Amino acid sequence: MNKVHFFLLLTAVFFLSCKNKRDTSTEKTTGEINTISVLIDDQLWKGEIGDSVRNKFASSVIGLPQEEPQFTINQYPIKFLEGFVVNSRNSIVIKKEAVGRFEIKKNEFATPQNVFYISGRNTIEITDTIEKYTPEIIRIMRQTEIAENQRINDTALIKTERIKKKFKIALNIPKGYNSVLTRKKFIWFKKEITGGSTSILIYQIPIKNIENHPNSSVINNIIKMRDSIGSLYIHGTEQHSKMITEQAYSPYFFKTKLEERRTYETKGTWEMKNDFMSGPFINYCITDYKNRRILVLEGFCYAPSKKKRDLMFELEAIIKSVKFIKK
Repeated sequence: MNKVHFFLLLTAVFFLSCKNKRDTSTEKTTGEINTISVLIDDQLWKGEIGDSVRNKFASSVIGLPQEEPQFTINQYPIKFLEGFVVNSRNSIVIKKEAVGRFEIKKNEFATPQNVFYISGRNTIEITDTIEKYTPEIIRIMRQTEIAENQRINDTALIKTERIKKKFKIALNIPKGYNSVLTRKKFIWFKKEITGGSTSILIYQIPIKNIENHPNSSVINNIIKMRDSIGSLYIHGTEQHSKMITEQAYSPYFFKTKLEERRTYETKGTWEMKNDFMSGPFINYCITDYKNRRILVLEGFCYAPSKKKRDLMFELEAIIKSVKFIKK
């Protein structure tokens, strides 16, 4: 009889534990885009370790006219570990332990989620680990945030048959954007926001306009191309005004890949010549050797009274949704 009671008790415990166990496939994370929960005791947060985290993850976003942090950081004491990590998309857990470690757990409590565990015996070990793994942490978090932004945008998209027909690509552009100018090899989509607007440009040019110039660098050719497009199509309210790349500061230039194609990424600020408008831009020149062209996808915004980090991040997410259509 005791064996029967024991078996029944064991079975009840098993089913209860299964019921209480979280199903991470159905739990969804919440929170603003580009936000990190940092779980760390107050004593460590107010010292060198906290300084290291702030310097790495709240450093200024490049290419914006005013300083804005890469990520918004919310700090909580370790004792709140369970409550805040469960719903956060990106969390960093830092504590002193007898054994140092760096560990990444994906979708531990919900999806999509990254939880980064950092520990060490002392301040030096912990700050060294933060220094070593910061590029990887940022890369993973940015990928997650881009995907989340795209997921949000996918709930309501505009029809883009013209884009497919004209440029042989698919691009997920959310509702709110309207076509304001269309030419043979150029389309400008614009969304009005409170106090300004955001824009997406799509156009194509011959490869030789960017590459294969022995006496000119790629970045100089991109600037020349941008200024030419601005002169043709993007004008301000004043007479003879036109969009140009801001001349006072050199833009940031990177080589990357989109759709497995060599891509030139340029970030900087634009200004309206002969007018008082300006703002940030992000430009991707995607090489498409099969069709002997450079496909250009650019996002820019005009929002003088607003923070621009998340506006530009949304534009980047839209651009990175590009898919080349195979014939």
